Amino acid sequence: MKEYKVGVIGATGMVGQRFLLLLADHPWFRVTTLAASGRSAGKTYAEAVADKWAFDEPVPPSFADMTVLDAERDADKIAKEADFVFCAVNMDKAKTALLEESYAKREIPVVSNNSAHRFTPDVPMVIPEINAEHLSVIPFQRKRLGTKRGFIAVKSNCSLQSYVPLLHPLKKFGITRAAVCTYQAISGAGKTFATMPEIADNVIPYIGGEEEKSEKEPLKIWGTVEGGEIRPAEGPAITAQCFRVPVSDGHTAAVFVSFRDFPERSEILGAWENFRGEPQELRLPSAPEKFIRYFEEENRPQPKLDRMEGRGMSVCAGRLRRDNVFDYKFVGLSHNTLRGAAGGSVLLAELLAAKGYFD
Repeated sequence: MKEYKVGVIGATGMVGQRFLLLLADHPWFRVTTLAASGRSAGKTYAEAVADKWAFDEPVPPSFADMTVLDAERDADKIAKEADFVFCAVNMDKAKTALLEESYAKREIPVVSNNSAHRFTPDVPMVIPEINAEHLSVIPFQRKRLGTKRGFIAVKSNCSLQSYVPLLHPLKKFGITRAAVCTYQAISGAGKTFATMPEIADNVIPYIGGEEEKSEKEPLKIWGTVEGGEIRPAEGPAITAQCFRVPVSDGHTAAVFVSFRDFPERSEILGAWENFRGEPQELRLPSAPEKFIRYFEEENRPQPKLDRMEGRGMSVCAGRLRRDNVFDYKFVGLSHNTLRGAAGGSVLLAELLAAKGYFD
């Protein structure tokens, strides 16, 4: 695989920081430019994150002395220095949408961690193991944008990773409805325990916009490409509640599901055990060898013990059992800033690279 020059837009936030930790030694991607808001522009990266670096690992030395550019004012310069960009900005949706399109129209592919374009019909929203075929919509998006190379591809909401990958292999049994309660780590809000004191000894039963995303985004992921856009699936019906809990990293989901063709417990476990996606077949650098890991222990998975399964890129499951309202219930877990955010975006970029979309 050739080496690609990469820009990270929104490099000073928590997800941007995670991007740089993942990209410091990446075999395909070399970071050549960092950008953030005007507040950070002109500073070295080490200066820009001096009081908000969120990880125990230090700032990678290769990035510490890089000058941070202005994501908006310096877009032309960034476009000349990168083959594609990751975008993880903290802006409102309208401004984010315009920013991402501005890069795409400069012929720079954008791999976005943001929600602004998740429901743009010709923008693929991809969990690489599940709906890689949605990348086929990119030529239609390029036609709309008037570009030859530029396009936008997005990853889904971080909480989905804790249950959609577990439901997906079960679709062959005809899922009719599902209910999910997610218990989401504070890093999903870009916080640490030091910056979110209100979470101590507490659970917050509301995360703005999260329940709507949790109910609607799976239907786009399970949709089909028709007439140059992605048409969302009509079902299954999903209802969700989302809670913020005092956990540093790792989103947990309690999932309830009913089927048209009732499966035996062994059939569900077999579907999880044997499931592999394109990232595993292509042996992409960030792909976990085992996408889904099931725990037989009654008290697993747990965020503290299991979030780093598969280097934080596997999805964990446990406690599969019959339910007296739905057919089955189980527990899911994913690392929200790895599989759910930066790591999922890096894996998506690897898939795009492997399929030639950056060439």
